[in-house]
Amino acid sequence: MDLFGGTIRTLEGSLDFASAKNQAVSSNISNIDTPNYKAKDVAFKDVLNNASQTIEANRTDEKHIPFDQEVQSSYQVITKGNTSYNHNGNNVDLDKEMAELAKNQIYYNALIDRINGKFGSLQSVVRGGN
Repeated sequence: MDLFGGTIRTLEGSLDFASAKNQAVSSNISNIDTPNYKAKDVAFKDVLNNASQTIEANRTDEKHIPFDQEVQSSYQVITKGNTSYNHNGNNVDLDKEMAELAKNQIYYNALIDRINGKFGSLQSVVRGGN
């Protein structure tokens, strides 16, 4: 029996993504003057994973790869190596990074509000509705 259901797991994965995104943006901002530093970003693969999990595939042979394979991580850190904004080879755009940081913080706070609501509902059920 799954006590917390899929919503809590999805929120947990989303919080992991938001944390990784915050670390990548913070690293970019802290290395804004580092020569040849290339900005990092976090690619979110959950949309693709969720879409592939909803597809029912008919396997006609045991050697066919099933669609419901376990994925190692819900996100991937990538380096943007093909651009350069500064004369020293650095490609960190401070305005863009600050906007990404603010957007990620709003996303993180919304996730925290949602997960607090879910746990509040569970707490209400455990207490018998009181």
